[in-house]
Amino acid sequence: MKYLKKQGIFLIVFTIIAGLIVFSTVKNEPQSMSYSELLTEIQAGNVGSIVLEGEMAKVQLNAAVDENSGVTTYEVVVPPDITSASERFTQALDAQLIQSFSISKPMEIPWWFSAVTTIGLVLLMVIWFGVNQRQQGGMGGNRVTAMGKSRAKLLEDDHKNVNFTCVAGADEVKEELEEIVEFLKAPERFVDLGARIPKGVLLIGPPGTGKTLLAKAISGEAKVPFFSISGSDFVEIYVGVGASRVRDLFAQAKKHAPCIVFIDEIDTVGRQRGANVGGGNDEREQTLNQLLVEMDGFGINEGVIILAATNRPDVLDPALLRPGRFDRQVTVGLPDINGREQILNVHAKGKPLAEDVKLGEVARLTPGFTGADLENLLNEAALLTARGHQKKIGNEAIKEAAFKVMMGPEKKSHVMSDRDKKVTAYHEAGHAIAIKLVSSSRNVDRVTIIPSGMAGGYTASRPTEDQSYHTKSQLLEEIIIALGGRAAEEIVLNEISTGASNDLKRVNQIARNMITKYGMSEKLTNMIFENDGAYDGQDYGFKNCSNEIASIIDTEVKEIIDHAYQRTLVLLNENITKLNRLGEVLLEKEKVDGPEFESIFQAA
Repeated sequence: MKYLKKQGIFLIVFTIIAGLIVFSTVKNEPQSMSYSELLTEIQAGNVGSIVLEGEMAKVQLNAAVDENSGVTTYEVVVPPDITSASERFTQALDAQLIQSFSISKPMEIPWWFSAVTTIGLVLLMVIWFGVNQRQQGGMGGNRVTAMGKSRAKLLEDDHKNVNFTCVAGADEVKEELEEIVEFLKAPERFVDLGARIPKGVLLIGPPGTGKTLLAKAISGEAKVPFFSISGSDFVEIYVGVGASRVRDLFAQAKKHAPCIVFIDEIDTVGRQRGANVGGGNDEREQTLNQLLVEMDGFGINEGVIILAATNRPDVLDPALLRPGRFDRQVTVGLPDINGREQILNVHAKGKPLAEDVKLGEVARLTPGFTGADLENLLNEAALLTARGHQKKIGNEAIKEAAFKVMMGPEKKSHVMSDRDKKVTAYHEAGHAIAIKLVSSSRNVDRVTIIPSGMAGGYTASRPTEDQSYHTKSQLLEEIIIALGGRAAEEIVLNEISTGASNDLKRVNQIARNMITKYGMSEKLTNMIFENDGAYDGQDYGFKNCSNEIASIIDTEVKEIIDHAYQRTLVLLNENITKLNRLGEVLLEKEKVDGPEFESIFQAA
């Protein structure tokens, strides 16, 4: 910044001086006039004044003539016989053809003046160029030095109001991390007993579950400095920069001990070494090596706790996870129904809720939502309420916000042809009827043919309870439900469409996982064939089974899908009246909620 200021001031001064010199040279430069033209103007009485300076006469015309031409002064080169010209001008003055005439001695400019001016300009340009190059050289060194500095943000005051009360739905996790807080508050209690506090704590969990918030809460509870950096901030195209930033980060942390260093998305630099095709010790691996060295470099109970977060623990290098580095791993999973209610209570503060809103019911209807999803849900509900010019957030706004978060905004202005509308209506009706007939754990919540997000329509269902595991029969139910749309098209329209592409993709993935991941094969029984070699540099891009086994897998996957599809066709044919009735209602109303669907199903 100082360099830019100095360069700017020098450039301004240089511009002003050069401008003055040029201006003084060209200022009011008069136009030329021939001597014969001057005599003609004198005879016409158009000349106001003449000043004779050597062989040059400066002529000014009368005001009326000047207004027409826009020129005030002319220069006229007089003949060599200056006495003759002087006599003519004197006679014209006596005859009152000109108003004034005078003879002035021309000012002699020293020969060295122009030389000095030129040399001065050249010197100014040389000085400016030299200063510029010198400053750029210094700045280049500073830039190289600054590139190796850590980009970690030190938060000392802003995060102090974030504590464990701000984190809901993760009671067990907070209990696990209380030990870190106690050590940062009173390390002597642990040191006196010879206890070794973990140097590194790895927070593992899906995106949006609150890993970063937990790290800030630990710092807020302990009231210690908090260094925050992303894994991508270490990586540069220049070899050695990442390692330099790691060294600088740990040096700063030791100066502020006790403190917390939080590395978000550590899998960016912590991926297993040797996983790159073709090998090579690239910049990322050098950064990881330096990180491993630095974590071993600071002493036990030195007061620096390294927290890191990732949603891909499977790709991390084993050296990061050994004792003495990230030897404590805390899983931050999706909140259960009680956890979701607690999170909703936290985010509902400051939002006026209607009397009919029960956050426990909202928590029951949002399985699989993370803390970030729930915060977004209430925010979208508040936006919908404000858009509707209402004062309190009601149940209907929350429900609409939930569908918007899951599926995207409705495209009510989208125009569909009658044919596409009919295909969509019976496709979604097939999904809904299949859910009602085969699902043991889900209820239909909404069926709509209004396009939302990337979907032309959707059938939403809600689980009756949270589930951690799925049985084989439940996976087969999911396949039948997903095939309900295509089966309905075939039964009612005698035709199939491309609308089932995502359904078929999901069906094939579930069936293949049943065989290759879950050991649910009839022929291969408990064998699994999941390929985990893509991140350890082995078998990259190759199947970890023989061609004969791969053929059996393909055959079993096809048998599962074909059997499920035939069962779906049978179920929908047995309930064709209900299918047709729901399709007709969807064509008429475009949207059917859960209670209305139940009444249609029971009445048909």
